[in-house]
Amino acid sequence: MQEVDLKHIPDDELLTLFKAGDRTAYEQIYNRYWAIMYVYARKVMSDADDAQDIVQEVFTYLWHKGATLMINSLSTYLYTAVRYRIFDLLDHKKVRTDYKLYLQQFIDEGEYITDDELRIKELTAVIENEVSQLPSKMREMFELSRNQGLSHKEIAEKLGVSDLTVKKQVSNAVKILKTKLKLFSIFISINF
Repeated sequence: MQEVDLKHIPDDELLTLFKAGDRTAYEQIYNRYWAIMYVYARKVMSDADDAQDIVQEVFTYLWHKGATLMINSLSTYLYTAVRYRIFDLLDHKKVRTDYKLYLQQFIDEGEYITDDELRIKELTAVIENEVSQLPSKMREMFELSRNQGLSHKEIAEKLGVSDLTVKKQVSNAVKILKTKLKLFSIFISINF
């Protein structure tokens, strides 16, 4: 008989009974407002499951904290609580979407350096430094050979020296660089 009476009592009396610990009052609040709150949430949320979860969270919170909540109007409280949960979820989804977009943009456009790429950059810098320290004629012949891909004969003609001189200078440059790079590779293997 009491349940029939609860269906017809106003919200403020129902709320008073609920705060006093009447479980059937909570059930009546739930039955009275769940569908209305779901429709309200569904108007804003494109995902039906999200709308349902939001409404369920609000009613769960009401169940656990209802006796301590300062509620003047039940309907105002429920609408406000659902609205704030919607805002929280939308903010959270926006942050997640923004993060996914940022990550994809970083992958598409950004530079990311693996250990191998870092070692290659370091090795290239060491080689360039060592080449710059070669004697000037040796360096010139080495760079024409390695950077421009000229043959020993082409270099000799360009610089007005013999093929043998070019061959000897390039060979000496390679030996010097190999020695320096062995030291670098030992250093790299110790540090990595």
